[in-house]
Amino acid sequence: MVRRLLILLAALVPVCLSATANAAQSDIARYVLPPGNYGGIPENSHSLDQLRLYSGLTPLRRNVTMSDVFHFYLPMNFKPIGATQIEPVGRSDVTVTYDAYGIPHIKGKTRAGLMYGAGWVMARDRGLLFNFGREPARAAVADIPGLDAFSLVTSATPFEPSRQAEALVTQQRKELVRAYGAEGRQMLRDMANYTAGVNAYYRTNLLPFPGGRPFDANDVIAVTAFIGSIFGNGGGIEHENSDLLARFERKLGVQRGHAMWSDAMEANDPDAPVTTHKRFNYPTLTGGKVRGSVVIDPGSIQLAKDPRTGATRTMEPPRRHASNWQLVAPGRSATGRPLAVMGPQLGYYYPEIVYQEQLQGPGIDAQGVAASGIGLYMLIGRTRDYAWSLTSAGNDNEDVFAEKLCVPGGGKPTRASLHYMFRGHCRAMHIFDAGRLGGNEIKFPVTIHGPVIGTATVHGRPYALARKRSTYGQDALSLGALEAMTEGRATTPQRFWKYANRFGFTFNWGYVSRTATSYFSSGRLPIRARGLDRRLPTLGTGGFEWRGFLPELAHPHDIGGQHNLLLNWNNKPAPGWMGGDDAHYGSVQHVELFAPWPKHPKINDVVGVMNKAATQDEVGVLVWPVIRAMLRRGRAPDAQTARAVSLIDNWVRHGAPTVGNPPGGPIPYAGAAVLNAAWPHIFDAVMRARLGTLLGPFENLLGRDPSYVDKDLKTELGRHVLAPYSVRYCARGNVPACARSLWSAIMAGRADLVKQHGANESSWRIDQGMTSFIPGLIPTTFPTTNRPTYQQVISLAPRP
Repeated sequence: MVRRLLILLAALVPVCLSATANAAQSDIARYVLPPGNYGGIPENSHSLDQLRLYSGLTPLRRNVTMSDVFHFYLPMNFKPIGATQIEPVGRSDVTVTYDAYGIPHIKGKTRAGLMYGAGWVMARDRGLLFNFGREPARAAVADIPGLDAFSLVTSATPFEPSRQAEALVTQQRKELVRAYGAEGRQMLRDMANYTAGVNAYYRTNLLPFPGGRPFDANDVIAVTAFIGSIFGNGGGIEHENSDLLARFERKLGVQRGHAMWSDAMEANDPDAPVTTHKRFNYPTLTGGKVRGSVVIDPGSIQLAKDPRTGATRTMEPPRRHASNWQLVAPGRSATGRPLAVMGPQLGYYYPEIVYQEQLQGPGIDAQGVAASGIGLYMLIGRTRDYAWSLTSAGNDNEDVFAEKLCVPGGGKPTRASLHYMFRGHCRAMHIFDAGRLGGNEIKFPVTIHGPVIGTATVHGRPYALARKRSTYGQDALSLGALEAMTEGRATTPQRFWKYANRFGFTFNWGYVSRTATSYFSSGRLPIRARGLDRRLPTLGTGGFEWRGFLPELAHPHDIGGQHNLLLNWNNKPAPGWMGGDDAHYGSVQHVELFAPWPKHPKINDVVGVMNKAATQDEVGVLVWPVIRAMLRRGRAPDAQTARAVSLIDNWVRHGAPTVGNPPGGPIPYAGAAVLNAAWPHIFDAVMRARLGTLLGPFENLLGRDPSYVDKDLKTELGRHVLAPYSVRYCARGNVPACARSLWSAIMAGRADLVKQHGANESSWRIDQGMTSFIPGLIPTTFPTTNRPTYQQVISLAPRP
């Protein structure tokens, strides 16, 4: 009996080993999109069914197992999940199958049928958002001054584009053919079939067309510009930088003021964390003496009025950057496979901006997410042999030109003048008629450089501020990148760079195949004239025009990365690289939270690194240690303040977690509340001794970036930094005095807590917080996490 059992076991062992080996060799591809894939009103069962998965991962922090990966992410394996339902679409050359999570699997016998099915699906699952965004997308194409086009969608403000605005979209059809030839013509056919599917859905379901007209290729082109305007532009606030410089120079003198302003700009800081350690030169100064950059008079900016409210603004709204990806090359991976956890932070909306789908037909075999309105190609996803994702790069594709105003025939110009000097002639501005917004006519002046966003004075003389965008009139060309990626053409890192370089919008592309990981930072990036400081407005009189655009291999790119890791969280792309003039990369950036790394990680370890970083306090982990070192150079003023510091120490020793108990509720460490209350005082203590009354304008533009505290304290403590600031800030370099000021800052923060919550430290708590879905169409909330909205987990096995 025993002998027979041994024989049976011996026979089974190879079978079990074979099954294990097969499992080890199988692809891992998973994804998740909160709150769910359907985005209509009323909501259905697929509107919220992925939120429990997305939110369920959060409390695990780093303790993520393979079982958790399979539980909290859905299969992304070109197969429907669970029970299926066929969606009738009225054509025999395409089949649309919805799975148990409401994800459509679109299979076309012809490419035309595939595109038609993709259009039908978009109308069905994102028609609500597309209806809101269709016309405002034209506002993004036109670059209407003073207007955030996306706010038109979230506020449901009606916009009626003019013929002139529509013509700006229409001409981009010709640009597609000019740039891509036969491929561009195929893209136009794809758009025609795609919008035919959209229109068929409306007609079949007896729904009125928004605006009273069917959809066409112009809608696809306009929405492409719309997505780019939200996530894919960088720079364009040189006037604000110039205003801050003028304030610094007026108070501190030209030499000292300029040096301290340069500290503040963090334009090309070698201490900033980078994605690739290879050097790519895109410097702050373009060469030679700076003679074409303008310093405006302090306080003289008058920006264009908001077309809806009539309010005059003095500053542009900041861009939000919170997307990330982590790539592990085969040489570092425990399995010998490339590993990737990737996703964009698109905000939490209902309807969500993107939706999941599979596209399969002639020339296309891909799965992932598409953007509403441009679902004919994948925005982010995978093919059979590779996957890709995007984070906003903020590269410098927008410049403000200072146009010297004039009066034809002579005379003294005013801010209201509509003529400007260009190459020796007093030229008239063009008046662009954009249409009607909320019933009000929208017209604005345009120079040869772009729309006039406001005015300022230079030595008392009026100048117009015009913003030039490199992708203006060429938004549709970025679709060429998505088409190529969706068609599976990026089969090597080098081919991936080629197609990613088609994206005129500024994104950091992460790529993983069966054999490699790679990176490319895209954008149609100008080569600027000599004699410029890219942080400041460019004199628009004609001597400092753009000289072309960076070629492909001049963009930051890499294969594998240092230590076989490529990490990005909207951080600086590479050494030597200045991003947009609105991008400030200092010595501290949350990409550093992706640590520590196992020597040889598995895919669940990568998810764990991401998830831990999403639930960690950046200042607590990255900056508190140097603050604490400076505190040791002094003494606590009293026992209560010393106790407050020990509470922060305890929280930081546990990893400075931001997870509440219960989820979304109070963080169970008093130290989190202490540091939160003390941080404004700490920042003030470090910076005010030097900046004084300039601290207000400084914070208005730059916020309280922890890099300033980090680098200054490290310098004062004698620690190595690659590029010290021009001056010592905290107590002007007096270490004992700096330590005293920091102890006083902790005391002030503690006093704020006592005033708000009482002296019992067990009541000192801040909440993790709950996140809701904008604009409030659904009441659902979930515990806050600093994680990409959509996310995919990829580990592809090598081909036999």
